[in-house]
Amino acid sequence: MSVTVRVPAKVNVQLAVGAARPDGFHDLANVFLAVGLHDEVTVTPSAGGLRVTCEGPDAAEVPLDRTNLAARAALALAERYGRDADVHLHITKDIPVAGGMAGGSADGAGALLACDALWGTGASRQELLDICAELGSDVPFALVGGAALGTGRGERLTELEVGGTFHWVFAMARRGLSTPAVFREFDRLAQGRDIPEPVAAQPLLDALAKGDAAALAASVSNDLQPAALSLFPELSDTLAAGRAAGALTALVSGSGPTTAFLAADAESAAEVASVLRASGTCRTVRTAAGPVPGATVLDDA
Repeated sequence: MSVTVRVPAKVNVQLAVGAARPDGFHDLANVFLAVGLHDEVTVTPSAGGLRVTCEGPDAAEVPLDRTNLAARAALALAERYGRDADVHLHITKDIPVAGGMAGGSADGAGALLACDALWGTGASRQELLDICAELGSDVPFALVGGAALGTGRGERLTELEVGGTFHWVFAMARRGLSTPAVFREFDRLAQGRDIPEPVAAQPLLDALAKGDAAALAASVSNDLQPAALSLFPELSDTLAAGRAAGALTALVSGSGPTTAFLAADAESAAEVASVLRASGTCRTVRTAAGPVPGATVLDDA
């Protein structure tokens, strides 16, 4: 018996960040779009208890102990249903590691759905989403996919209408960037300023609904971008190279360090990608379109 789940990366087309809360988190208005870069999580029974393995680009950077979100997801579901998490979790990586595209969160959602299918727990969609929210702010969206507005820490989702396909180019940086460090830098840069309550921008929601790439390009935003650039100034060169190559817009994806470039169509995306690869400003470049579905069971044989 094994179950394999395919789960997508995300790009944040809007990330509005509120002031730090007493618990250390920030309220967000986080507009997610799932894009066609995927990890796969395969779950099989294991007589030797919980085990995690990983292959693919940057697999050596993925923790294989119980701090891995895939392992934590399996343990959380097992605890809820009073069983042992005796499974082997094998992650096939294609989403960049530590790249601001929620690869670890995707693995958590994938493992959760795969274990649910393997064990036949019959958990409701809401139960799975509740466990996802306990695991991390981005995990629920990896389960849902498509497009959604995340509020609270980003874990409370409202699915959004999307009227077309958007074509993206992603440039992976030469080193990682810690999400907690970016939020700390956001707080440092925000000292002495009034931070407004985060809300989704209506022009952006309208652009998504219409499938209008030019309108979306005019309305994307990321409140964490100044903090990411403060910690990783070289990202400015990558953003400039993508804009010069003809991207409709350029932004840091989430907390970074991956940079995202919206293109008018697939042909334009390929041209932007080619120029970025030759620019010397990034480690590698990928193209992907969205929205795509969330975590999906591929087989259970």
